[in-house]
Amino acid sequence: MFATDKELAIAIVGKERAAMWTKVVIPQLERKGFPRIDPLHDGRPVPLVMRFYDAYFGIAAGFHAAVPDGEERLGTWKRDRRKQAKSKWGDPQL
Repeated sequence: MFATDKELAIAIVGKERAAMWTKVVIPQLERKGFPRIDPLHDGRPVPLVMRFYDAYFGIAAGFHAAVPDGEERLGTWKRDRRKQAKSKWGDPQL
């Protein structure tokens, strides 16, 4: 659940660029809200790092669970415009 900066760097950018990332990129990201090191666990909370990157890349933005809006009636979108709908009380009043 908690990872060191080196572990995070290797997971995010790979072993070759990890040293540069920990020295240069992490301080910049912290100014943008990157999770800080938890002193009790001596690492950064991985779920918050993942949430940070979801927001950073806009992955989480705009996703909403779709709710069915009712029964599908595929042929009803082409109504005859010449027919006026009648109310249950009789002809429509104009």
